Amino acid sequence: MLLRLLLLFVVVPLVELALLFKIGSVVGWEWTFLLVLLTGAIGSWLARREGLRCWGRVQQKLQAGELPGDPLIDAVMILVAGVLLVTPGVLTDLLGFSLLLPAFRQVIKRRLQARFQTQVKMYTAGGAWPPSPGGGDTHDKIIDAQVIDTVPEDPDP
Repeated sequence: MLLRLLLLFVVVPLVELALLFKIGSVVGWEWTFLLVLLTGAIGSWLARREGLRCWGRVQQKLQAGELPGDPLIDAVMILVAGVLLVTPGVLTDLLGFSLLLPAFRQVIKRRLQARFQTQVKMYTAGGAWPPSPGGGDTHDKIIDAQVIDTVPEDPDP
């Protein structure tokens, strides 16, 4: 977990910065700056458009009395795409634009569903659900109890 956080908050920004410097040395800092602004503006517009479409699908499912599972997963991925697109960088922009493509979201969705199903099978096969951080048993102990009413009755109703 610590390695993933290190990768996310240290390595990725350093790689992004190096890529921006490299692009700036080739095309100039003005064009690089314009590229960052344009990808942010276009990306946020596309994320908003896709988000509104997705919201429409959520509402349709709800009106039909169905759970909007897939559209909600799409909505989360579109939100992540929007955040990535307004973050300056080349790699984050590529991932953000990819998440706006329905076909790419389907691939990610299938992988996430397979991973969640594996997690559920693993925990329901012999572990406690939800899993405890320490790995110990999280089942509550049941203790017999008797409730005694200690509130005196009011003689005048």
